[in-house]
This record gives sequence, C-alpha cells and structure tokens, in this order.
Amino acid sequence: MNRIHTLFDTKKARVLSIYFTAGFPELEDTLPIMEAIQAGGADIIEIGVPYSDPIADGPTIQDSNMIALENGISLKKIFEQLKGFRAKIHIPVVMMGYLNPIMQYGMEAFCKKCQEVGVDGLILPDLPMQQYQDDYKELFEQYGLVNTFLISPQTTEKRIRQIDENTSGFIYMVSSHGVTGAKAGITDEQVAYFERVQAMNLRNPRLIGFGISDAETFTKASENSNGAIIGSAFIKTVKDSKNLSEDIQKYIQSVIN
Repeated sequence: MNRIHTLFDTKKARVLSIYFTAGFPELEDTLPIMEAIQAGGADIIEIGVPYSDPIADGPTIQDSNMIALENGISLKKIFEQLKGFRAKIHIPVVMMGYLNPIMQYGMEAFCKKCQEVGVDGLILPDLPMQQYQDDYKELFEQYGLVNTFLISPQTTEKRIRQIDENTSGFIYMVSSHGVTGAKAGITDEQVAYFERVQAMNLRNPRLIGFGISDAETFTKASENSNGAIIGSAFIKTVKDSKNLSEDIQKYIQSVIN
C-alpha cells in the first residue's frame, strides 16, 4: 500500500506537508532538510524540483529555484541525493515539479527512478488532466506513484468532481487565486470556499496550500480539510537559518503544537 494512502487511513486531521526546494540553500542540503522535516513532526515531505519558470510560485519559491539551479541542481542530481534515503525517512515523500524538466528527463525514466529511490507521489501543476488520463495514468500506477491534482476557488464543481475521480493521493486545494506565498491570516471568502468543497463529500482527502505559514493559519485550514501544505514560510525559515536541523524542527513544532 502506498505510504500516502496509509497516512490518510490512519490520520484524518491536521496532516502537515512541508514543501522545500531541492538543492537550496546549498546543493547538498536536500537530505539533511528531509531528515529535519521528519524529526520536526511533519507528515509529508514535498520535494520541489527547481525550474527556471515556476509559473505558480511567488517570489520566495522562485528565488529558491534560481539559487538551487545556480548551485547546480538537476533531476539527475536530485535522484543521486535521494539514493538510499528510505534508510532514514519513513514518512511519505512527494515530488512536485513542472513538466518541462521531467519530459526532458523522460517520463517513464522519471517514474521508474521515483519508484527505485522510494518516492510515493507526484504533483505536476501544469499536467493537463486529459494528457494524464491518455498518456501517464497507467505509467504512474505501474510505478506505484499516486497523482495529485490542484483545485482553486475558481474551479467549478463539475471540474472538482472530475479531479476527485482522477486523483489517487490527495487533492491540493489552492487557497486563493494567485501565486504561492505566506499571507496574513485566512479570509472569510477563503473559508466559504473551504466549506463549499468540504460539503461536496469528495472521496479523496484534501490539503490546503498557498498562504499557510503558522499555527493559526494551519489550524484554520485544518478545520475545513485534512490538513495543509506549507512552502514559502518554510523556505524563508531555511534561508534565514544558522542551524538548519534545529531551526526546521523548531519551526514545524511551532506550527503543529
């Protein structure tokens, strides 16, 4: 059974997924950051594959992408860094990236490598659903990878139900229209959207991302979903850190406790 399914079978609420950019702030920080995320008490690790044009990401994550690429990160390098990581990391690991570098690597080669190293799922924001169904669904299943689609406040009910049908891990609920980034608080309008989707009784668990940064926003998001994803606020913590392991664990504890 996939680790993501096992997680949501055993934990229904306050699931915390932490996103970070591979190869940032230093090239070889990927595995140490993963270990610290797990030690801090997060439930899912989301590895961002750096790309030169990350359209859905705000300035903080864009900046981390640029630095990681300047450091020399690549998909090949990420897989080298991940070799043997399952000896230390037992929580689910998801890779998030844009299609371009993955297509250049080769989709089947990429899926195969994910299975080899122990990655559980994929989030590819610019993968059209039709292309997934026609070309990649069987491939993902063959290599034991669950696929996550994104929805936003603008997504119609019909489309949300379609996405629910074609998602096999969890649904990524984008909290607002726009790019990623830590924002102050959650608005009534966002809560109305969370409640609207919750009332649809979807079959997949839902995690809310974009604008989640602290205990308050994490708790608010978790009231109307199975948990949340933190990216930009975590990247800032990493960027400002003088002691990665200590600061990461402290930050995650401040969110979940």
